[in-house]
Amino acid sequence: MGRERRGVGADTGADTGAGRVVMTGLERRAAAGLAGIFAFRMLGLFLILPVFAIHAQGLTGATPLLIGLAIGAYGLTQAILGIPAGTLSDRFGRKPVIFGGLALFAIGSVVAALSTSIEGVIAGRVIQGSGAIAAAVMALAADLTREEVRTRAMAGIGISIGVSFGLAMVLGPSLAHWFGLAGIFWFTALLALSGVAVLALVVPNPVHSSIHRDAEPVVGQLRGVLLNPDLLRLDYGILTLHMLMTALFLVVPLDLRAAGLPAAHHWWVYLPVLVLSVLAMVPFIIMAERHGHMKGVLLGAIAALGLALLGFWGFHTSLPTLVLFLFLFFTAFNLLEASLPSLISRVAPPAAKGTAMGAFSTSQFLGAFLGGLLGGFFHQRFGQDAVLLFCAATALLWLLVALPMRKPRQVSSQVVRVGADQLQDPEGIERLLREIPGVEEAVVVAEEGLAYLKVDNRRLDSARLQALCAGA
Repeated sequence: MGRERRGVGADTGADTGAGRVVMTGLERRAAAGLAGIFAFRMLGLFLILPVFAIHAQGLTGATPLLIGLAIGAYGLTQAILGIPAGTLSDRFGRKPVIFGGLALFAIGSVVAALSTSIEGVIAGRVIQGSGAIAAAVMALAADLTREEVRTRAMAGIGISIGVSFGLAMVLGPSLAHWFGLAGIFWFTALLALSGVAVLALVVPNPVHSSIHRDAEPVVGQLRGVLLNPDLLRLDYGILTLHMLMTALFLVVPLDLRAAGLPAAHHWWVYLPVLVLSVLAMVPFIIMAERHGHMKGVLLGAIAALGLALLGFWGFHTSLPTLVLFLFLFFTAFNLLEASLPSLISRVAPPAAKGTAMGAFSTSQFLGAFLGGLLGGFFHQRFGQDAVLLFCAATALLWLLVALPMRKPRQVSSQVVRVGADQLQDPEGIERLLREIPGVEEAVVVAEEGLAYLKVDNRRLDSARLQALCAGA
């Protein structure tokens, strides 16, 4: 029933000998296509980040404040419209909302490409952000995958975002050098149209769409999520992280140029720094995820972020020190970017993970907007050094906010389907689920036929869980 409901029934999955459920061909196709759409869109948003502070100076009316606003403007409309767009996809269908979002993204790109003034680029970026498709993409991924493999599909989408950011750091300087800002925005429009083609030709159509509490926001749960102090602390963290990253790129390209590196060659710095920073964070991810030191790693990464920002402030005239502190910044940034969503998954109530992630994503985009706005304000009013001091002070404030955080439990989210005959007594099933070793929390939603769990995989009795859900 579950597979047929998602339109993947003819191409069934199978358990491996180790008990791991294999993704079907249609599930792999859906995951790959949706990851590609996400990557195209995020690449288009990120491409101007490493180059705009330099190349926007040729636009009519450009000031540091307006340059910062142009970089971050997409984040405001994305933050405002992200959750409502997901709700619209529940009512009118996933694909129509995603098609509409990609069309808006393409229109905004064309508006920015045709603009010769900073105000026109700001308008284009606002329109780009209004194509808020993240929640609809996640919901469609949930429609097209079974509960047993959904986490892998979502992980693929998450990886695509990281890859798109790295590509933007490398491609942006070269594209701006050869084609200018207008060329970047025309390329962004092409990416949006490529996303439309992938959605139409690659991503399967769901047979049936329903609300997935593990993957998309549920409006009725927002109040509870927003009143949870642990989740609010994490929302504040991702807002601050993206605020710092956006504000920093208002001055780093200028500092690299002042240190003697031409703008077209800035990717010579970004490429090795990003690759090495990803490698450097791996031991800390292992320490956090496998050995239970999540809080210590989180606090250490925030402190390293602040140290890197102070280093920029004190030594930003030397190219070697700029490279060193960029490496430290991106190691901490990548570590936090990977850790914060994992913490949301651990802290969120079992049946409200999608809503918690929706609020988290909204905070992320709001942070990008505030980084552009506040970074531009400090740059215009007090100069480049003030931006770096503002960022360092903001990182210190984040460290103080994060210090009281309770040590996160080593649990993960899991969704299992419950037999129809068991749904007559959902409270009884919840009680039986909680008695299984390794199941920390359980919430049964009878109308969906699903149980949302928090489990400790080190102690989980998987055989007993499968037997109970099968009605044995």
